[in-house]
Amino acid sequence: MTNKACILSVAGPNLLRDEAALFAERKPWGVILMGRSCISKMQVSQLVEDIWNAVGREILIFIDQEGGRVARLKAPEWPLFPKGIVYGDLYDADPDKGLEAVWLGHRLIAHELAAMGIHADCAPVCDLPQPGAHDVIGDRAFGTDPDKVGALAKAALKGLEDGGVAGVIKHIPGHGRSMADSHLELPRVTAGSNELASDFAAFIHVKDAPMAMTAHIAYDHFDAGKAATVSHKMIQEVIRGRIGFDGLLMTDDLGMKALGGSLTDRANASIEAGCDVLLHCSGFLKEADAILAEMTEVAEAAPVLEGKALERAKNAEAASMRASAFDAEAGWEQFKALIPDIGVTHA
Repeated sequence: MTNKACILSVAGPNLLRDEAALFAERKPWGVILMGRSCISKMQVSQLVEDIWNAVGREILIFIDQEGGRVARLKAPEWPLFPKGIVYGDLYDADPDKGLEAVWLGHRLIAHELAAMGIHADCAPVCDLPQPGAHDVIGDRAFGTDPDKVGALAKAALKGLEDGGVAGVIKHIPGHGRSMADSHLELPRVTAGSNELASDFAAFIHVKDAPMAMTAHIAYDHFDAGKAATVSHKMIQEVIRGRIGFDGLLMTDDLGMKALGGSLTDRANASIEAGCDVLLHCSGFLKEADAILAEMTEVAEAAPVLEGKALERAKNAEAASMRASAFDAEAGWEQFKALIPDIGVTHA
């Protein structure tokens, strides 16, 4: 395959002519759907089909569907799923039930996604929120113990994969100590290597995940003032080295204000630091022309996907093709028995 090393997005519920032309010319490796593009199951399925037709092959379609407050697919059209801490609390009461619930919850998410052609989910969250930190992570996390978070994240990834969806662990190497929201500014973490060991440990449990998303956070002990996304030292020494992650590494959204400079500057710095793929969502924009302009800039800056990055991309695609048989109706019954208070609505 010959694709650009980028994951782009679209401006609304329908693929616009200019977007289709961009995808046909630049051939992004993936496309991520934001809430602005998700109205109904039939509409999303058609949008996915149109994207595939424009690119010329069934590329990976991504979405952020964690459950809780980070869910691009909204009720009542789609089911509600719990936030991460709900699984963590159940695990504390009964580890076996916690692991069963998180696998089943993510298997049911995958059931919803795969039916529409979405085969990649930016989940699970593996961050360990610390007391006094910004609540940008907060209850999205499974908890604060790295072994518990690692076990739940591994089960979540398996649930997604069993449903034909590749997971993306985030935000490597850890967003839980952030005192600011990286959507708005660059958080700087001053903790030393020993303190950060627990943050890294959660990711070590899931280092074999097919994909990971970086944290736009500066870890001053390692590379002062430089976000991990654009830090060669953080990626090579910590993410690839100390954590041992060798899957596909994508940036968090290049449009977030934690990164300075133009989108081209951000893209170049991310690739030079060691990211495999650029992610751009245009989450701050509403006008289709402005979104297209940003997508075009990122697509032009993205290199061709080749070498080790291409190998990792193929492995990620393979992880989205391992669906096994599943009785969704029985799954919902069991899930509601394990977690009865999430207000589940489903067809």
